[in-house]
Amino acid sequence: MEAYRDQYAKLFKNGRRVTVIGISVDADTMLADWAREADFPIVFASDSGSVIGKKYAAYDTTYKVDNRSLFVVAPDGHIAYTTPSFKVLSPAAYADLAQAVDKVTPAAAPAPAKK
Repeated sequence: MEAYRDQYAKLFKNGRRVTVIGISVDADTMLADWAREADFPIVFASDSGSVIGKKYAAYDTTYKVDNRSLFVVAPDGHIAYTTPSFKVLSPAAYADLAQAVDKVTPAAAPAPAKK
């Protein structure tokens, strides 16, 4: 998760027109404390019952945790990009993610012309 935090401005346009949600089986209080201490600019959600992980095939039944699946959801609600096991140490994985985010992120409105 630190890699997402460290590349947040570049990958996710500093949160403009992009919402990042990290989902974990950890308790919400633990996630909130951890996110605050590590200064994460993204939202975390607790999936303590593994409902979300199981629904999206992102749950590891062996270890009882949500795996590192990553989804990019377009503004219309469809899943535009997914990877079942995001490779946090691979620069290519971040390049692919950035391209997927760029593809579904609405273009910024042009700045008004100066007079």
